[in-house]
Amino acid sequence: MSEPAPSLLVSPLHPRHLEQGAKLAPFAGWRMPLQYASGVLAEHGAVRTSVGVFDVSHLGKVWVTGAGAVAFVNRCLTNDLDRIGAGGAQYTLCCDAAGGVVDDLIAYRLADDEVLLVPNAANAAEVARRLTDAAPPGIEVRDAHRSLAVLAVQGPDSPRVMEYLGLPHEHRFMTLAERIVDGAAVLVCRSGYTGETGFELVAPAEAAGDLWDGMLAAGARPCGLGARDTLRLEMGFPLHGQDLGREITPVQARLSWAVGWDKPEFWGKPALVAEREARPARRLWGLEALAKGVPRADMAVLDGDREVGRSTSGTFAPSLKRGIALALLETGYRPGAELELDVRGRRLPVRVVKPPFAEASSEA
Repeated sequence: MSEPAPSLLVSPLHPRHLEQGAKLAPFAGWRMPLQYASGVLAEHGAVRTSVGVFDVSHLGKVWVTGAGAVAFVNRCLTNDLDRIGAGGAQYTLCCDAAGGVVDDLIAYRLADDEVLLVPNAANAAEVARRLTDAAPPGIEVRDAHRSLAVLAVQGPDSPRVMEYLGLPHEHRFMTLAERIVDGAAVLVCRSGYTGETGFELVAPAEAAGDLWDGMLAAGARPCGLGARDTLRLEMGFPLHGQDLGREITPVQARLSWAVGWDKPEFWGKPALVAEREARPARRLWGLEALAKGVPRADMAVLDGDREVGRSTSGTFAPSLKRGIALALLETGYRPGAELELDVRGRRLPVRVVKPPFAEASSEA
């Protein structure tokens, strides 16, 4: 007799998602909204033209505190926290010794002795474990995955929603502000995963319901992970486990801008420096369909009868009304090259492009 499947975690907003008719799906050990009754296309359109709100409380939250916390994190993760000051946020990578990407995450530099890391749900425990194992005396690594909620309000009208709630909204892209709301400390970062002007809020789990209700009252449309995926792919943002991973390095994924090459050390530096100097055998590019067809992940990219790469992500882009994909291609292929994608036995003509695929209003 097989053992029962382990219970899935749920967001603090789970009862509200049920009330709002969300279609729920398993995701990295959590049961999260895939879409609401309006559907992915309507949710995608709301973010591009007005405003939507996502519950992304499944994302990890790892506090690193103690004297020298910033310096310690800087010795571990790829990007250089010294490029930003207190009150700044930064995209960075946690790599293994071979240069593979354990996870990509956001680092919030709150002070020299306090950093909040937001990794992906599936990798949060592993990131926390690696940091805990490496931490010197005086540095504490604390996993706050369940005690904090994360909401993302995204779209050109997102500042209006923030103003309605009395929350900070005039700070610069990838900077932080904090506001006490009904006794709860809410951290507001001007950032997001959609390419649009937006804000990501980190708040105590018990405060999430009132924030969500306020955003809906201000006119934000609830959006699920389906629209989040189409939005991020239109911008060419990588998804860990598909476009990034232990077998896909930052050099291959064209994420060298998120690596502090001049830092004395970070996890995986020797391997990544060697790969960059030798030139990688493959690189991640965008593919734009030239005919009707929807690319998906793990499809062969063909140059004549020769396979020259594989797609890593693919979808129908609602903003563009055509298929798009990210793909790892042999080094030497550049934007403008025309290839074919094997879509279930049918050859779909595609053009290599440099993402983003769509324009958005973000300062990113």
